[in-house]
Amino acid sequence: MREALKLVAVAFKDGGIPFALAGGYALWARGAPEPHHDVDFAVAEADRERTAELLSERGLDVADPPEDWLFKIFVDGAMVDVLFRLNNRPVTREELTGAGELEVESVQMPVLGATALIGAKLAALDERSCDLGRILPAARAVREQVDWEQVAADVAGNDFAEVALILLERLGVVPRLS
Repeated sequence: MREALKLVAVAFKDGGIPFALAGGYALWARGAPEPHHDVDFAVAEADRERTAELLSERGLDVADPPEDWLFKIFVDGAMVDVLFRLNNRPVTREELTGAGELEVESVQMPVLGATALIGAKLAALDERSCDLGRILPAARAVREQVDWEQVAADVAGNDFAEVALILLERLGVVPRLS
């Protein structure tokens, strides 16, 4: 997956596509445990078609799944998700320009911030998907990088996320939230 991550990031950079590393590998780049499922990148919804064309022209296998918020790339058996909507809202170029640059596997690239990443993980919790075992280690690893008050505001109204924040407080991962 690391090779796929580098290959796709370099393709975005060479093609002038605004992007940011997202999801589990973005958290990994910020100190969380390494994920084992896939690599996620965020691109602006306005750049969706141009991005798919660029990657296809580079010989990458681009697939459109039934979900209408991403497309997938397969690189030597590794899956890369290219997300153009996060938590039911379009990704904008402005959001991507706010991502901090980090060196990831010897490639300098924009990586979404820990506050946005943890907020997105918590916001995705619902009755069908509530695996706190994947969130707790990531939250613990990046806790000093997260604006927890912002996360709490962003997930307000999602009972699963709110309960996860209470658990994180009780475990001493998150400071007392107001």
